This record gives sequence, structure tokens and C-alpha cells, in this order.
Amino acid sequence: MTSAQTRYAIDPETTKTFDTAKLREHFHVGDLFSDDEIRLVYSHYDRLILGSGVPKNGPLTLDHVPETGTATFLERREMAALNLGDAGAITVDGETHQVGKGEVLYIGMGAGAVTLESGRFYLLSAPAHRTCPTKLITLADARRVELGARETANERVIIQFLHPDVCDSCQLLMGYTQFSPGSVWNTMPAHLHDRRMEAYLYFDVPEDQRVFHFMGTPDETRHIVMANEEAVISPPWSIHSGAGTSSYTFCWAMAGDNVDFTDMDMVPMEDLR
Repeated sequence: MTSAQTRYAIDPETTKTFDTAKLREHFHVGDLFSDDEIRLVYSHYDRLILGSGVPKNGPLTLDHVPETGTATFLERREMAALNLGDAGAITVDGETHQVGKGEVLYIGMGAGAVTLESGRFYLLSAPAHRTCPTKLITLADARRVELGARETANERVIIQFLHPDVCDSCQLLMGYTQFSPGSVWNTMPAHLHDRRMEAYLYFDVPEDQRVFHFMGTPDETRHIVMANEEAVISPPWSIHSGAGTSSYTFCWAMAGDNVDFTDMDMVPMEDLR
């Protein structure tokens, strides 16, 4: 079973008027993972699609999705699948790829139907104008960048999967960030990038803990409370930062004008409101 919902783009002036319920309606993505279903959210920010596939009792196939307006999902799109569960398998173009926990399969435009046979997958997709080779990216293949410090509660490692130094992609960038015990702050000092939108999936969050995700323009910030395996859509005009009540992991993904990971407009701490 495949289902999809659409989230339309909201401008920053309108967002300033939102209460908690409205913020969550437009930017928070809950109930994302469901056994034996593919669930998708189509965002009008750079047409990014995020979703999940959990083939618990049998294979699930991602093929035709009416929201894309194409015959097949990947006719004019690329995608990535991050396995959050036990050993998984994905079949593309007649080839089956074994995807371990924490690993990513990149699938290029025009690959056809995608069958998820086991595992617990977080799915990301963006429009593409060229085909890049399908590639399995293991933890050994990924690029690791260690940042932060224990003193500022942001000691972490950024693990880059869809990055020009690791895997060729058209416009999709993605990876995830893991925190050391006792560290909780992500993406602080804050930044934004008006050339690219971003989406976060928070996971490895203990059941009784939460992450406070910060968004909004630097002078008009808001927060959304996130539980385990919940996602948030971050507009290009918004900061995207967070702090948890425990350590956690989050998957970040970007789509837009470029694949330059360092293309960031830093926000001085004194400008935050």
C-alpha cells in the first residue's frame, strides 16, 4: 500500500501568525512509519518527497505515484533509501542490494520500480535532470566529519552519504549526524540557505525524550517538539537547529540549486530572537 499527502509552501510572514497546531500542520511530519506501507509526503519546497517504507510481512513496491504526474515515480526523480532497521534488501532494475542498518542506497533517475523486501527505510526523493548510477553506500564508504565540543554540548559526527566526494547525485544531498553522550545541540550557531530547502528526520530518540526543533527567520524563531522517527520540513528562508533532552541522531537532506554542502548563510548568535 502506498499513500501520499501534499504540503504546500508557506511564506515567512504567514508563518509568524501560526500557533503550535498550525506550525505542526504545515511543517511537522508524524506517523511516518507504518508496517507494510509506503507513506510519502510531497513538499512544494523544491518538490522534495520524504517518506518511509516498512516491508514487515512482505515486499512493497514503489512505482506509480499520482502526485508526481509521471508514469513511474523515478521517471524524472532520483531517490535515496536509508535503512533504520535490521538488514534490508532493495531490488532495482532486476538487481537486489543488501542494505545494512545505517546504510544508504542511492537510486538514479529512470531506474523504474523499486521493491523493498526487508528493512525499515526512510525515503527521500528530489526531481532530477540527469541520471546518476545506482549505488550502495556503506558506513565505510561514507565521509565522516567530526565537529563540536563537549563543553558546548554539541560533540558530534556528520556522516555524509549523498555528497559529491562520496556519491554522484543530481541535486539530492543527504546524510545523518550522531551525537556523543551528553551532547544535544545540532546546527548551532544556526544558518540558513535560501538556495536549498532541507528536511530533518529525528531518530534514536528514547521514547520518553524529545527534541526541540527550532525554525523561522532569525529574528522570529519558533519551535516544534519532535519525538522519535518524526520529521520536519525546513523552508529555505528558515533556520534549522535543535536541542534534545538526550543525545539522538538526525538525518538531513537538501534539494535546491546546488550540491555544495558548505553553502550556508551563518546567523550570528546575537541576531537570534
